[in-house]
Amino acid sequence: MQFCIQPDSEIPVSTQLFDQLSFAITSRRYAAGAQLPSIRQLAQRTGLHRNTISKVYQQLKQAGLVESRGGSGVYVKSLPSTIGQNPLQQSVQGMIEQLLSQGFSLAQVKEAFVQEIDWRSQCAAELLVVSGQEDAGVAQIMARELQQALPVQMQIATIEELPQLLQFSRARTVVTNRYFGEQTQRAISAVVSAHNPVRLFLLDIYDYQAEINRIQQLPFGTYIGLVSPSTGILRVAENIVHSLRGEDLVVMSALPQDTYRLQAITRSAHLIIIGHGGLEEVKRAIAVTKHQRLRPLEILTCKNYISPASIKRLRVELGLD
Repeated sequence: MQFCIQPDSEIPVSTQLFDQLSFAITSRRYAAGAQLPSIRQLAQRTGLHRNTISKVYQQLKQAGLVESRGGSGVYVKSLPSTIGQNPLQQSVQGMIEQLLSQGFSLAQVKEAFVQEIDWRSQCAAELLVVSGQEDAGVAQIMARELQQALPVQMQIATIEELPQLLQFSRARTVVTNRYFGEQTQRAISAVVSAHNPVRLFLLDIYDYQAEINRIQQLPFGTYIGLVSPSTGILRVAENIVHSLRGEDLVVMSALPQDTYRLQAITRSAHLIIIGHGGLEEVKRAIAVTKHQRLRPLEILTCKNYISPASIKRLRVELGLD
C-alpha cells in the first residue's frame, strides 16, 4: 500500500493518512486480521511525525477499524457478519469463510466438516499405543497411564508390527511419544490410503521437575538407583543425571525383572527413583537385603510419564471432552 501525503494541502496530514488507511481497510487492501505497518515504518514511508501517526491509529481504533494486540502491533479488526452468534459459531463461520475464499464450494466444506466429525468419532473406538521393539516397555507405560485417563480400548504394539496390524485392526488412532514419531509415521505411511486413513497422535512427556530438583539437592557421593520397565527411560535418565551432576553421584540402573541388580541397588543406595513400574519388585528386593543395608534408603516414585496437558489434548482430539 502506497501512501501519498501532500504537506502543503489545506487538508490536515493526519486526515489524509486517516482517509487513506480507512479506505485501504474498507476496500480490503488490508484484509481482516492483517497487521498494519508499525508507527516507525509508516513514519519512514510518509515522512510524518510519529506522534501524528499514533494519533491516526488512535482514531482508527475509535472508529472500530483496528485493534492493538498485546504489544505486537495494530491489526485490522474482524467483525462478525451475523450478530448474536456465540463464540463457537463465530469460529466455525470464520473457518468456513476462509475455506470459501480458497475456492472450495459450500458443499465441499460441508462434506469435509461432516467427514471430520465422523472420523473423530471412529478414532475413539480403539487406540494403538506403540514404541520401538528395542524399548517395548515404554509403550506399556504409556498405555497404563492412558487407560487410567481415557474410557477407550487400547492395544499395545511395536512400530515394526504396525503395517500388519493396521490392515486388520479397527483402531484408527496410533499413539506414541515424540521420540518415536518419525519412525511411526513412516510405518503408517507404508499402509494407509485415502480410503483407510490413520491418525497419529504424539504425546509430550512429563517434565520431571520435582525429580530433577531432588537430584540437584543431593550431597556429593550420593548413590542413586534408577528402576523402570523401559530401557530407553533408564538410558535417558542416566544421561540427564550425569549432565546435572557429572561424577558427583554414583548411579546404577535396573529393570524390575533384573533381581540381581535390584538387590545390589537396595543393598547400598541412598535414593531409589522408580519410574512408572517396578515398585513391588523393589519392595521385595528391600525385604531380601534389609539385613545387609549400610544406610537409610529413600524411595521416590514418578507419578507420571505423560504430560497431563498432553492427555487433555488427546481427550479433545478423540471427542471425549
